[in-house]
Amino acid sequence: MEPSQHKDSLTRFDLLFFRSLFLVAALWNFAGALPGLTDASAMFSREFGRELADPVMVAVYRGAWGTAFLYGFGFLIVAHDLLRHTGIVLMGGVGKALFALNLLYMYRSGWTSDFAIFVILGDVVFVGLFALYFMKVKRLGVSIL
Repeated sequence: MEPSQHKDSLTRFDLLFFRSLFLVAALWNFAGALPGLTDASAMFSREFGRELADPVMVAVYRGAWGTAFLYGFGFLIVAHDLLRHTGIVLMGGVGKALFALNLLYMYRSGWTSDFAIFVILGDVVFVGLFALYFMKVKRLGVSIL
């Protein structure tokens, strides 16, 4: 069903809550991505507790932060039209879940600093709230894809 054909509309509270959620999600992504893009070596050192000196790995790491930066813009798009851009939320949510799982694996393997716990917990919270968003829009008859 097209977003314009949904059975009901989101409540005023839901509109405010989910718009705020996706604005905060965008800021979360930008907060990590901007330092990762502008000083990848320092961000890597903070996250992993070791130096990043190989120029190829700096470029790869910076590229990963570029992806996070783009997701931030995607979340801004969702905040603008909550029922039209569910695919962006699905991609962003899966990305956050996979990143959190991978970072947890690296943390448990002793490859990251304790800073990783903050990132993991933040992304897990977003994944849970994105699931709540999907439950709400599904009840309205809006197709997730």
